[in-house]
Amino acid sequence: MAAVPLIEQARTPFISLAGAVVITDPVKPWVFKTPQSDRAAAQRVLQDMKKRGLTKVGLISGTDGFGRSGREQTLAIAGGMGVEIVADVTYSPTDTDMSAQLTRIRNTPGVQAVFNFGFGQSPAIVTRNYSQLGIGLPFYQSHGVASDRFLELVGSAGEGLRLPASPLLVPDSLPDSDPQKAVVQAYKSAYEQRWNTQVSTFGGYAFDGLMLAVEAIEKAGSTDREAVRKALESIQGYVGVTGVFNMSPKDHNGLGADSFRILEVKNGKWTLID
Repeated sequence: MAAVPLIEQARTPFISLAGAVVITDPVKPWVFKTPQSDRAAAQRVLQDMKKRGLTKVGLISGTDGFGRSGREQTLAIAGGMGVEIVADVTYSPTDTDMSAQLTRIRNTPGVQAVFNFGFGQSPAIVTRNYSQLGIGLPFYQSHGVASDRFLELVGSAGEGLRLPASPLLVPDSLPDSDPQKAVVQAYKSAYEQRWNTQVSTFGGYAFDGLMLAVEAIEKAGSTDREAVRKALESIQGYVGVTGVFNMSPKDHNGLGADSFRILEVKNGKWTLID
């Protein structure tokens, strides 16, 4: 992230709302973030694939920063999780049709599932092309499209796809024993009443960032920058919209793959799977 040197020079706590693992790994003293990392997203997707007996995967990803980092992290962890990436294709954010890349994946011997790591409009195009080609294999997207707006863009083409996301999109599906249920229900209700629009996980990242900053200032009993930084590092068990944050001097994100829930599109709506 280009701003990191400036942040470190300014010696002011900074809470990023971006997903790339490199933002906080390796740890930078003044930099924190609220979204789960792309590495954690890839791990959660591959875990779900393994549970379904899917170990040979076709990977398609964007060449923008988000897609490129997600691809790198997926390739880095797949082997250790017992998953083989049997096809690896990319697309430009300006591409308007990804049928050629998807056809290459479909024609790859042994491929059992397809995983797209992308952001913006491109994943919707990939999803529609996937449906048009009738590939029929289990299909996964990344957390970069975790919003109701994505469902509107893909329509019936999204039926059956899965992705990792925070529980914000399915708060009422959580058991009452889940510590996040009340938090995400309250945030969703307040947001939609105030703005008359549907929530997305991206707004949840910002809300968590603000609340963590407030928590750290209150914990520090001061707005002294070093005191707030140390307070952020010491936050444990903070129940946010995105997950339960456990920060430390060695972890400035505080969330692991287990903070993701697996959602599936059923009848045009997000459904909690795991």
